[in-house]
Amino acid sequence: MWREASTTIAERSPGLSRMRLFYTVAIWLTFVHCTSGIPWTQEKLHHRALTLTQDEVQTALSHTDLDQMWERDLRPLLVTRYPGSPGSQAVQEHIKTTLGSLRAGWEVTEDRFMSQTPYGPLPFTNLIATLNPSAKRRLVLACHYDSKYYRPQWHGMEFQGATDSAVPCAMMLELARALDEELKAQKSSSPDLTLQLLFFDGEEALFQWTSTDSLYGSRHLAQKMESTPHPAGATDTNQLHGIDLFVLLDLIGAPSPRFGNQFPSTVHWLTRLRNIETRLHSMNQLVDHPDSVEYFWPDQTIGHIQDDHVPFLNKGVRVLHLIPSPFPSVWHTFEDNEQNLDRATIQNLNKIVQVFVLEYLNARPNVTSSPQNAP
Repeated sequence: MWREASTTIAERSPGLSRMRLFYTVAIWLTFVHCTSGIPWTQEKLHHRALTLTQDEVQTALSHTDLDQMWERDLRPLLVTRYPGSPGSQAVQEHIKTTLGSLRAGWEVTEDRFMSQTPYGPLPFTNLIATLNPSAKRRLVLACHYDSKYYRPQWHGMEFQGATDSAVPCAMMLELARALDEELKAQKSSSPDLTLQLLFFDGEEALFQWTSTDSLYGSRHLAQKMESTPHPAGATDTNQLHGIDLFVLLDLIGAPSPRFGNQFPSTVHWLTRLRNIETRLHSMNQLVDHPDSVEYFWPDQTIGHIQDDHVPFLNKGVRVLHLIPSPFPSVWHTFEDNEQNLDRATIQNLNKIVQVFVLEYLNARPNVTSSPQNAP
């Protein structure tokens, strides 16, 4: 009723209509001036992701392939890979080689260090892949690539750590490969915002979970980033200031995961993931997905979980923790292997996360070059 009455008054009074238009324009110009003048470290608080059209979504997802991901990336990760092991070195080389082969032009660096453990000093290596190192702001996707260490009495039994955390690592590599062209284009179209992939070593406790026997890699890297000026030459900002959002993936690959809300400051991004899930469901892009929402539940609050996000959270970084609650039933058992993974879930989450990343980065796929649109 108020809207109808206002329209009627405006129609009878052109002067009033012009005045309202003047004030609308003035308010909009004031908003633009204020938001354009905020410090770059606060731009993350005002960031708005775009929403891809159905054609753009179909184009973006046309390059992701679960079967190829399984062979190219997942199986090479399903090895014993505790810190300092031959398997750990092999996984590191696989990650570096994969990212180095892509056209987008990733910069991959190593964060190598020694740390005291219950079994003496051990070497650790974090891998940091940055799409555009000169960009001030970064959307971060993170996982840990190490596997849980079991003592020699378990000799002959290999702990694969499929959900914990080979699948998240493979998902991140598949994302970089599937979205290679889109990320290459985004690199030049949005020079102030980029994607960064973090692969942590030493998330698992080597003997028993304590504040010192756990999170070796993330604790070291968070401290290193805090002490590294960013952008280069800055005196009062560091690499942690450059993180828009820290998205940690863990324990993914079992059937029927439910991701709840741990942090009110980022619940709107969890809600966005739920909305993407709903949109892809309506487009028949998801398999074995009977209801519009199966995975993302922003209205369900869960308790805080100790994981690689904690060192960053404690330093003020905004975190979105994608870990199922409850944990998979195979967690920290020798049944956490390839045979117990759910292919449909992994395929669906691949697609949802890939759309989320493109939309956050404001990267639109080139629909005209899509295979399904070719003559």
